[in-house]
Amino acid sequence: MPGKNVAVLGASDNPERYSYKAVKMLSEHNYNVIPVHPQLENIEGYKVVKDLSDIKDDVYTLTVYVGPARITPLIDSIIKLKPQRVVLNPGTESDELKEALKKASIPYLEACTLVLLRTGQFESAF
Repeated sequence: MPGKNVAVLGASDNPERYSYKAVKMLSEHNYNVIPVHPQLENIEGYKVVKDLSDIKDDVYTLTVYVGPARITPLIDSIIKLKPQRVVLNPGTESDELKEALKKASIPYLEACTLVLLRTGQFESAF
């Protein structure tokens, strides 16, 4: 359902990156996009939050674009955020994160946000 908050962890301002394309496509589908990146200020007109703990609103979906090698220190923040669901985009799958999500009863899906949006499955995939 459009209008829901979707956080993009590992958002990029590089138009070649999938995380940038996700910000843009989520916006085109009328989601409230919350880009998350520790060093960027703005992506596609959206104010970037530095850390997941900076998000004060409920998050419908957290879409992950951070690889397994860098996700471990972020797991506690992900669980504390309590998103309704998490999309692990290709290349971001982490057994440690999946275990933490299972323990916290947060549903996750290993899928591509861009494909889910393009095929109309972003809402129904879970």
